[in-house]
Amino acid sequence: MTRRPAHFTRSSARQEGATLVVVLILLLLMTLLGLASLRGTILEERMTANLLDRGLAFQVAEAGLREAEAALDPQPTFPGTGCVNGLCGTPDPAATERWLDPGMVWRPGTVVDSNMAAPEFFIENMGLGVNWPKCDALPENKRSPQCETPRFRVTSRSAQDGRASVILQAMYAGK
Repeated sequence: MTRRPAHFTRSSARQEGATLVVVLILLLLMTLLGLASLRGTILEERMTANLLDRGLAFQVAEAGLREAEAALDPQPTFPGTGCVNGLCGTPDPAATERWLDPGMVWRPGTVVDSNMAAPEFFIENMGLGVNWPKCDALPENKRSPQCETPRFRVTSRSAQDGRASVILQAMYAGK
């Protein structure tokens, strides 16, 4: 049997698992660092998905605006008050804005993207340009032809459960 030198047996007896504790602490730190990195990556992925979803909803709402503007040529007949088939009379300044009214019936548009709901819109008759501050301030003989042009406020939205919701408005001057 081979005999070991005395210094090997003494140093072995002095080791009490310090290396194991250090390695376990380093392993714990690496795990926490990995989890923090993973959490950041997941957050970035969610933000990117939300940005893409909002971009798609914006495009659908914009397509609804263009469809509503196309519905104004030739100019349809608007009701005096209230809304019929997405065409609304002149809004009451003291009333709640129509797009905030939960009872408002929006006119459905054409499906643009099979992954998104169709846009919805309504058109409000804002009257002739003479009702606008810049036109009202001018005497009748100095008003431009634009002051006699009918104006419309077009509101479009893209709303789908669990997806981004976008509402857009545009002012449209008739012919």
